This record gives sequence, C-alpha cells and structure tokens, in this order.
Amino acid sequence: MVLVLALIEASYRVARKAGKWLLNSSNDSLLISFDKSSINSHYWVDFCCIKNRFYTFTTYKRNVMSTAKKDYKRITTKSLIDMKVNGEKISMLTAYDFTMAKIVDSAGVDVILVGDSASNVMAGHETTLPITLDQMIYHASGVVRAIERALVVVDLPFGSYQSDPKEALRSAIRIMKESGGHAVKLEGGSEIKESIKRILNAGIPVMGHLGLTPQSIYKFGTYTVRAKEDAEAEQLIEDAKLLEKLGCFALVLEKIPAALAEKVAKTISIPVIGIGAGGGVDGQVLVIHDMLGMNNEFSPRFLRRYLDLYEQMTKAIGNYVADVKSKDFPNSSEQY
Repeated sequence: MVLVLALIEASYRVARKAGKWLLNSSNDSLLISFDKSSINSHYWVDFCCIKNRFYTFTTYKRNVMSTAKKDYKRITTKSLIDMKVNGEKISMLTAYDFTMAKIVDSAGVDVILVGDSASNVMAGHETTLPITLDQMIYHASGVVRAIERALVVVDLPFGSYQSDPKEALRSAIRIMKESGGHAVKLEGGSEIKESIKRILNAGIPVMGHLGLTPQSIYKFGTYTVRAKEDAEAEQLIEDAKLLEKLGCFALVLEKIPAALAEKVAKTISIPVIGIGAGGGVDGQVLVIHDMLGMNNEFSPRFLRRYLDLYEQMTKAIGNYVADVKSKDFPNSSEQY
C-alpha cells in the first residue's frame, strides 16, 4: 500500500509540474490527465485527497480522437465540420461539366467546386473576371446532375456580390434555384461582410476565400504569395475569425505561407481548405485540369500532377488522325 501511495504521489507531482491537474470542487478530488508528453499514457487518474494523503483512486481511459474514416453516403456542410473534428482531411476538386463531375464524384472527392476558374480553363480567358452569373449557373447545373455524394459549392462570379448585399443575395438565390448547387463561395473578408450576412440570413451556406483572391488580381497586380508581411497576415487572421463568426461553414486559403495557414486552421473551428497553403490545414483543393496535366502551361510549386493528359491525349488524337488518313479506321469490325 505504501508503494502504491508513493507512486500516486510521484505521479501527482509529475502531473502538477506538467500543468495537467484540475481540482474538482464538487467532491474535493484531484483530476489529473496524462498524455504521451508526460508519462506515455492515455488514462486519467482520479485521486481522493484528504489532509494531503491519498486514500483511493480510480483510472479510466481517456477519449482519444478517432482516426477511422467515416463512410459518408452524402457530404453536407456538417460532414465537413465533423471531418475536421475527427481529423479526417477534406478532398476538394473543381469540375465544370456533367461528364467530369461524374468521374470526380465516383472517385470519392468530398467537395466539388464549380469555380470561376472555368473562365480560364473552359473559356480561355486570362483571368476569372469575364465569366458571368449565367455561365456559372450553366456549368453548375451540369455538375449537380452528375453527382451522388459530393457537396457542390459554386463560386459567385466577379461583380455579382461585391457592391450591393441585395444583389449578392439575388445572385446566390439564382445559383441555388437554377443550378441546384448546395452552397456558394465568395472571395474577401470584412469588405464583403454585409453581403455574406444577407446570404446567410436567407439560409444559403457560404464558403469563404482569403489569401490570394483571383477576382482581385488587378488590385494585387501579381499572383505571388500573399500575407508574407505581418500586417497582411494579421488582417487575414482577423478576417478568418470574422467569417467564422458570421456563420461561414468553411474557408479556402489560397497561396499563403504554410505556417500562417496552419495557424488559421488551429484558430478557427470551421474547416480550412488550402490551395498552395501547405499541409497543416484541414483539406486541399486543386483545379482538375491542372492536377490531371491537361494544362501544361501552369506549373506552380503547390501543384502535384497525377497524370499527363496533355501528352496522352495529344498522342491518342494524333493516332486517330493517322488512322483516318491511312484509311485504317474504320476497319471491317467497326462498321455495320
């Protein structure tokens, strides 16, 4: 018994030194939690202390965050928050049409973003600014018809929400009603808070977007990494807190220092999805054309190509042309 009490007292001193003790005023017991940083345990110890002597104690296993992946039949905004709580990373890719969205959804991607990057990869514009609300609705409609599991988030295009909260609401309502999308995404922080509030008050989920915001490219003048200076970094953190407070269900951080992105992800409770923001956030997003290698002219540091479709498709199409020219296609088994 003396040995047991000595061990308990020693454990108490270790725990108190580590700052992992809490006096329970209801029963005058001392609740001490241990983790791997102290005594390599996942148990809590409950001591009954009377006149500085330890008389009884119990142990019970500590709740440890589950790392098991939950099988979501349908992803919702709540699913994403649950993923963050459970430590499961969120996968997000863009899609702009029925066929591609069906493939992306079947592969198990959690979120499909119908991004205004369609302006670049689908229409060939230099920036995202030219795409219209009608065009975004067209792209989103095809995506929504294809999916069975993924959450579909649709970008509000430039000029459809910045100047007037009422116009922002009308734009968001059109996207939700005419495309069937599940949520909208807006770029910006405090400067668009009234638009975000108006949309949220109508019951439409909003995803925020901070850091490099491509709709403001002419303001920035460059696609370089944002928030490297202290003042801009602090403003980004404040904007992230504001978006969470307003009620956004998630936040995209684009092209900012990895350490800053991780700090934001730990500071706010909503999921933070990064693109060029390091691995310390809650999920990742890429443009589908970039990660499949369909666009061979865009090679930022953060991009990982999983295929080289540009080369493969060029070769395949070239083979088709050669077969047609040589009269090899169609052959006798390829005609009626």
